[in-house]
Parts: sequence; structure tokens; C-alpha cells
Amino acid sequence: MDMSIKPERRQSSDSSEANLSMLKRAHAVLPGASLGSFFIPSDQDLIVASASGPRVTDLGGRTYLDYVLSSGPMIIGHAHPAVQAAVREQMARGTTYYALNQPSIELAEELVAATPGSGMVKFCSSGSEATFFALRLARGFTGRNKVLKFEGAYHGSHDYALMSMMPAKQGIYPHGLPDTAGIPDAAQASVLIAPFNDIETTLDIIEQHKSDLAAIIVEPEMRLIAPKPGFLAALRSAANAHGIILVFDEVVMGFRLTYGSVQGIYGVQPDLVAYGKIIGGGYPLAAVVGKTEIMRLSNPRERGPQYVYVSGTLSGNPLAATAGLATLRELKQPGTYESLNNAGARLRRGLADVAHRLNVPAQVLGSGPMGNIYFTAEPITDFRSAQREDKEFKQRLRHALLTRGILTNLAQKMYLSTLHKPDDIAWTLQTVEESLRDLR
Repeated sequence: MDMSIKPERRQSSDSSEANLSMLKRAHAVLPGASLGSFFIPSDQDLIVASASGPRVTDLGGRTYLDYVLSSGPMIIGHAHPAVQAAVREQMARGTTYYALNQPSIELAEELVAATPGSGMVKFCSSGSEATFFALRLARGFTGRNKVLKFEGAYHGSHDYALMSMMPAKQGIYPHGLPDTAGIPDAAQASVLIAPFNDIETTLDIIEQHKSDLAAIIVEPEMRLIAPKPGFLAALRSAANAHGIILVFDEVVMGFRLTYGSVQGIYGVQPDLVAYGKIIGGGYPLAAVVGKTEIMRLSNPRERGPQYVYVSGTLSGNPLAATAGLATLRELKQPGTYESLNNAGARLRRGLADVAHRLNVPAQVLGSGPMGNIYFTAEPITDFRSAQREDKEFKQRLRHALLTRGILTNLAQKMYLSTLHKPDDIAWTLQTVEESLRDLR
């Protein structure tokens, strides 16, 4: 193994002081010194100063092998030359217009071509907006109020998504539990909760609420948990039978396992698809892609009784669309997905081998260039079985890996890019084994 791939660990006293000083400033103006919900334990907190390829460097000068990848968008690595060049060229022509532009049209055409059964696109700026607008379109199209989501599923930060995403206690289906303060009772009442992979319970809930159920929203592989054979097909059949809109949340999965929608992998075609992350190439961009008869309700030139408002100041801005197009061109290169999928398989297989060799009870989940380890002997098929793992032990592993120069978010998943090479993965597995030995 080429040991040159190990992250640098240089950190002068001056740079360390600079990092600590900036962290104090962050805590003064940002709640928890966090930009969202992601944070690094206080005793290891860092500020990213730069990133290149599969690595990030903090303000103190230390470099880490990055498996967070900005929570997924950077599938071809940070600061990719092709994306940088395309963005610089567009930047000279302006960054945003709030008007139709060529890059947004070209990207919309690409998304339709890569999404079987779709006809039109509406852009927005985040995956949360994409799922929110998809549910609004479903309500507008059906004239119904309720939506069904699965316990443990993450569909963004809006009120409908943050019901039973990470419930502190077990609820009684189909009643959801809010994951945050500030969600109104009316929003809670409009969201039904079902257990992922339990088709019998799910179909019962659908049958009971079919007259007012507008949409079923599902991530085809829910937070790395694979659907059981026939589960997604059963959702499609139930949606067809009762006039319900089936929404695939592919904010994470879209263009990651294969070029375009993952519906071809599972043999199930949704009515609407929410995309995000990869399609913006590292810039704020997301989209709802779907059937023309549903999408045309958002046409601002035809504001009829069923008109659905879908808009935003930066929606489809040319800078993000340009970055997205450049990223998709790189993903289209021959052998790209074979390489990504092989890298993910190598990481998952290696994690399982390490756990087995050390006699550590563990499950390793994921597909394509994604994976994660769960410290439990029990098979994981839904949210509740995943929650039985030893989370404290996982947090200690994350801590140990960061100390050794590997940045992860093991509470969610590990993302790989086209620039994570075999030596990077080999060193990662070696480091995981060293860390587990020390922890035990």
C-alpha cells in the first residue's frame, strides 16, 4: 500500500490557536457553532479551510480523508477542475438572473432524459424544498390532504418531513411524533407513518386513509436499508389502485448508483422524483421531476383552480446548473459507475471482514458508493432494528477515526467519490481495524 495517501498531521501552535480563536467566534454567532444539524464533538472540533479531491484541510493545517463529501454532493471530489472551469466561465456572465437561462434548460432536458416516465422539471435550491414541493404538487393534483412516509425516513427539514424521522420513543402507527418543536398540530395530523419493509401494515394504513391520501413518499433505499423484494412494487400497486401519487426521494440516490433515477434498478416507476445533491455539482440546486400532467399544475402562465406555487429566487440559477451539467458530464465517462460501485463494495466488504475478524457484532449496509457499519448482531430491516445498535460505541469509533485523520459521519453514512482510490480504502480499513482494536 502506498503510505503517501495518509493525511498530513502537521499542525503548528500558531495554526492551532487560529483554529481555536475562530471556533470561539463561531460559538458566539452560530448556535452550537453549527451550520445545520451536523457537528463534530467539541474536543475535536475543526473548521474546514479548503478541500481538494477526496480530502479536506482544516484551519489548523491538518488534512483528512473525507467520507462526508459535504453530505453527498461531491461525488467527483472537491474542487474538480472540470466543474471549476465551467463555473468560472459562467461566473463571468453573471451568477443568477431570476429568469430563464440556457444552463437551466439544458439541465432540465438532461434530468427528463435520465428519469423514465417523466416529462417536466421544476427547480429549487435544496432537497428539502424538492420533497416539500413534490408533496404540494401531489396534494394539488389529487385534492387530498394526507401524505404517508416511513418511520426513520429523512426527507428534509420541512414540517411534513420531520415527523417520526428520529423519534425518541416508539409511536403507534400511523400516528407520527414530531422531531422538532414548532410543528403545528395541523401538519402532524396530515402525516401518516408506516414501518419500512412491512407491506402488510403499510397497505392497511393506505386502505384506511385512501380517500384523503395524496402521496406516498419513500427513499427507495431508506437510509441504506434495502427494500425487501416486492416492497416498492406493492407501494406502486396500491398507489395505482387508489389514485395516490408515488414520490421517490432520490436526493441522495439519484445519479449516485447509476446515471439518473434508480427506478430502473428496482423496476418501479414513481410519479414524481425529488433530486438534489449531485445535480448541483456542489452548488445549491435541487429539482422535482415528474409526469407532465402533474408538473404542469405549476405553470405560472396558467393559474387555474389547481395551480401549485413552486418558485424561489435562486431556483435554476445558471451557476448551479452549470456546475451540475459539468458534474453529470464527468459521471457519463465510460467506467465511472463501475469504478464507484466497486469502491463502495470494497469498503463494505472490508468493514464486514474487519468486524468478523475482531469478533465485533456488526451489520454493514449500503449500495453503490455508500456504506455504513452498525454495531448490532441483529439484521436491520427498518428504523427500529437499526436503532438497537450500540450508538455509543459507534461514536467512539468516529472519534478514533477523526484522531487518525479520517472524517466521517457514522450517524448517517459514508460517501465515496470517484477520487477515493484503492489505496485510500485500504488505508481506511487498516485504520478502522486499528481503532476497533484500541476501543476494545
